[in-house]
This record gives sequence, structure tokens and C-alpha cells, in this order.
Amino acid sequence: MKIGLIAGGGQFPLLFAKKAAHKGIKVVAAGFFSETDPVLADHVDAFQWLYLGQVSRLVKYFKRHDILQAVMLGSIHKTNIFKDIRPDFKALAFIAKTGYSHDNTVLGAFADLMQKEGIEIKASTFLLPELVSPSGCWTRRSLDKAEKKDAFQGWKLAKAIGELDIGQCVVISNGTVLAVEAIEGTDAAILRGATLARGNGAVVVKLSKPQQDLRFDLPSSGADTIQTMVSAGATVLVLEAGRSLAFDRQQMIDLADSHNIAILALTDDDIP
Repeated sequence: MKIGLIAGGGQFPLLFAKKAAHKGIKVVAAGFFSETDPVLADHVDAFQWLYLGQVSRLVKYFKRHDILQAVMLGSIHKTNIFKDIRPDFKALAFIAKTGYSHDNTVLGAFADLMQKEGIEIKASTFLLPELVSPSGCWTRRSLDKAEKKDAFQGWKLAKAIGELDIGQCVVISNGTVLAVEAIEGTDAAILRGATLARGNGAVVVKLSKPQQDLRFDLPSSGADTIQTMVSAGATVLVLEAGRSLAFDRQQMIDLADSHNIAILALTDDDIP
């Protein structure tokens, strides 16, 4: 068996490649300049560098290697979309046809385009289900009454901005929204929002969008997320069980416990 890997940044593509190798699955990977970790090339069977927007080259590369299935993993810094993109004719035709700029809409349309080329986009977690966030409180410390109130309010607000396809994260403290994630990304939103709490603690809520295509772009967190919270003074992280990814989960928990941070994973059914 072989599979294509469209790799963004972060550790997810490398984890996938290692797991695939362990299962005897050949990986044909495409990485993006300024995004993908070059180390990935040493852990796959074939590797090709691309610029964002080189859709025709990607399709030809996969077809040359007889790829019928692929996954899209890793992050793309959205600011690079405006400065490090070289769209080819197929990409320009795709942009003109879709007429959208929202994350989930564009990714879904791109998956449809790949399907028409004979390449099925599979769920990002099909080889790594253990990364999916389990329900419950992960840490020694649970939320106090005020934090729970913020968590529930933040959940509803995060779902609202997600429905608008703006971002996946809000930062809230004592009922006041301090930051809403946009193009800058989660860590920047945490730093911006929690710092405004001025040491009074802040609840970070990061969820999937209501219209989220669960094949890709699931909200993710890791030990780096907790470290950012420590730096900014945030005290609670709320995630969506079953619809988000957690990298380095034990490391996340250990770091959170050492800084008295609570991590809680909920579902819509838990919200009053």
C-alpha cells in the first residue's frame, strides 16, 4: 500500500510518516517551502518540494507515483498565503471557481478537486486515532465555578466564530472576551488575550468549527500550547473531545500540572 502526504508544518506529518513506515505503508510526500520540516524527507519513500499554489505540479507528482489516496496534515501559516504563494493555472482556475477564502470551504473544495483527479483525501487521523482528544478532565486540578462559567460561555462564542469560519479559539476571563483567533494563529491569540487578564487568569477555548470537515484542519494543541499559556498567565485550556487533536498529551498534562493549569475536553452535550 502507498499513500500521498500533503505536508504542512509541525510534527503531525512526521508522526504520520513514522506510523506508516511501521505499518509497511509507503509514503509519497509533498512539502511546502517555508512550512514543512525538511526532516520529513528522511522518513518517506519520495519527497517533492512545492510552493503554495502549485496544484498542477502536486497532482502530476502524485499521479507519477500512482497515488490514489492522500492525507493533508500539518499547519500552514496563513500570513505566508499572502507572501509566499505561486499559484499555477489550475490553482487560479480553482480560486476563480470557488470564490471563497474561508479555511474550511477552501479545503473542502480542494479535496473535491483532488477527488476529480482520482485522488481521495482520507481522514488525517486514520493511522493515528490515539491523537484524538479524549473526554474529561486530564489534569489534577479541575475548574472552579468562575472558570466553568467562562468555559461554557467561551464554548458558545468559539462555536459562533467558527460558524463564520474566522478561527477556532477564544480567550475569556470573568465573562469578558479578551481575544478571538483570526489569521495570527492560536499561540498569538493566547498571548494577546491572556496578557490582558493582568494575572487574573484566563480560559482558553479551542474548538472545531460546526461545519468542520473532520478529514483535515482539526484544531490541535500540544506542549507548546501549554508553554504559551504559562508565558501569558492563562489557567485553563478547554478542548473538544473527539473533534480535536492533542500532540504530546502526557507532556501537556505534566506541564499543566506543574503550573496548576487545568485541561478539560468536552462535547456539545456537556454545555448547559
